[in-house]
Amino acid sequence: MSYEILLVLLLVLLMQADHLALGQTICGSNGNYSSNSAYSANLNTTLSSLYTNIDNDGFYNASIGQGADTVNALALCRGDVQLNECRDCVQKAGSNLVDSCPVQKQAFGWEENCTLRYSNATVYASLATAPAYYVISPQNVTSPDRFREALRVLLDDLRGRATGGSSARKVAAGYTTGPDYQTIFSMVQCTPDLTSEDCNSCLDGAISEIPLCCEGKRGARVLRPSCYVRFESTPFYNETMLQELESVPLPPPPLTQPTPSGKKNGSTTVVIIVVVVVVCLLVAVSSVLFLRKRKKHKLTEIPQTIDGISSAESLQHAFSTIKAATNDFSDENKLGQGGFGMVYKGKFPNGQEIAVKRLSRDSGQGDMEFKNEVLLLAKLQHRNLVRLLGFSLEGMEKLLVYEFVQNASLDNFIFDSIKHSDLDWNRRYKIIGGIARGILYLHEDSRHKIIHRDLKASNILLDREMSPKIADFGMARLFEEDETQGNTSRVVGTYGYMPPEYLIHGQFSIKSDVYSFGVLVLEIICGCRNNGFRSGNGSVGDLLSFAWRSWQEGRGGEVVDPFLRSGSGSLNEMLRCIHIGLLCVQENAADRPTMASVVLMLSSFSMTLNIPSAPAFYSTAGGGCASEQPRRSSPDQAYITDLQPR
Repeated sequence: MSYEILLVLLLVLLMQADHLALGQTICGSNGNYSSNSAYSANLNTTLSSLYTNIDNDGFYNASIGQGADTVNALALCRGDVQLNECRDCVQKAGSNLVDSCPVQKQAFGWEENCTLRYSNATVYASLATAPAYYVISPQNVTSPDRFREALRVLLDDLRGRATGGSSARKVAAGYTTGPDYQTIFSMVQCTPDLTSEDCNSCLDGAISEIPLCCEGKRGARVLRPSCYVRFESTPFYNETMLQELESVPLPPPPLTQPTPSGKKNGSTTVVIIVVVVVVCLLVAVSSVLFLRKRKKHKLTEIPQTIDGISSAESLQHAFSTIKAATNDFSDENKLGQGGFGMVYKGKFPNGQEIAVKRLSRDSGQGDMEFKNEVLLLAKLQHRNLVRLLGFSLEGMEKLLVYEFVQNASLDNFIFDSIKHSDLDWNRRYKIIGGIARGILYLHEDSRHKIIHRDLKASNILLDREMSPKIADFGMARLFEEDETQGNTSRVVGTYGYMPPEYLIHGQFSIKSDVYSFGVLVLEIICGCRNNGFRSGNGSVGDLLSFAWRSWQEGRGGEVVDPFLRSGSGSLNEMLRCIHIGLLCVQENAADRPTMASVVLMLSSFSMTLNIPSAPAFYSTAGGGCASEQPRRSSPDQAYITDLQPR
């Protein structure tokens, strides 16, 4: 066989390697069924209805049965496949799921052209981000940083287009030019039953996992039950379906074709190089001239500021407007008290509900905290962060205006003897994941690296769907890009949530927030406060020591809220979250995972977890979860201020 033929075969194999094969099933943990049961019969009927009824939209859901024997299923085909391919794929996926999960009532399957899942729980219009599955190309890119930036811009565009899709189809595909003239092709898709917000959240989470699973790779897929993201270096979507995908046409072929004459090809290469160099020089000169003009122009456009805060009209409100919206800050409109002032409910004339934080006039820290929150929050946009709508400055009055979050704070639920039953395991797991994604955004995905420094249950608000939103950025600190740790002589925070290096030495970093998150996870699972944790004999202990001791002795189930133990949630998921919580509260900050790793642990159950060491402030005293004690909502322990580090 000649050298030329071998080379051609090698190129074909490399091109095929970029088209990553797929076929994966994962069995769920929602219980089992027997082969001759009503659930089995309903499952067979449901799966048959999926592939026979799915139409050109490529999506169909079905629900058959009653009570515990109800089977809920949905199938989604890739937006660019023909109907016959779609039906064949759905039929194959259903058969593979039944073979792979012969007794499980819940299963997830991903095939080349479709996704299928079924469960005894609701699946339609229900966002599901776990379990996640990854398919990764073995080939590396030549310029990872430039490739990552080009891919990020492309995926952000596709995410916006897919999110804006109709109730029949939420999909987008396109391409961009990466480093070394390499083309990046990508497709994103959600199940169309999701709201635009849920679709955006699902895709945003999947995109944020790419640096964790697939950094520097030429192609990958991040597959979730409700959405997926795919990118490769060669075309993979159906060109004839581009109009339905609202995509752009494939890139044109190269301007020059290979020729059998090596001499001619070399001459062409020289010409191309000369042209490229000339064009680059022209672009560089034009850019310098443009930037000089722009710099001179900017000198006359420096915005005025008020106490260091940009006086953007879109953010600043008149004090009289907010005073009227809150009925003159009446007691009836009080929502609670934060670290630096009262919070009131209000309503603008257009009907928009707001929450107004009125900073205490006698707070020596008020001005600083006020500026801090405005400067930080005005730049932050994430579904798991409370959104800042505006502010007001008038005399001694300093007000922050936030979106109104309907269900108040997390501590009003998990520590309350009645309301804690409103949070079953699915909701608590969703809350844990949402908090993790919000912190990850602050640490890595926002324009600035931000350390919250006061994560606790009372600073996690719950919206109408019980989705978490991180609030109260009064003590947040902004880090420079290359900064990893800060020091302070004034330690502020809440007992029980502060790591030892911060409490004792005044040192804080992203691992400080990781520690606080770990405490939150254990509180959410146990339903007990870390502070004031009472043992069986009435002595005061701490939740972290109890959780560590129970987990180490194989009694991790004792940490779980009895209400959750009696429910339908997966005990394995709860124990895994306890494990993650213990990893986060380890005494040595270097041993704690990053929030990027935590998000990956929560979304991928195939990921092996490290063995944690003992938590900070570990106590060997005996104790047990005081969930049998009367629960009541109570304010957090007092803030610590002006503590000199040793």
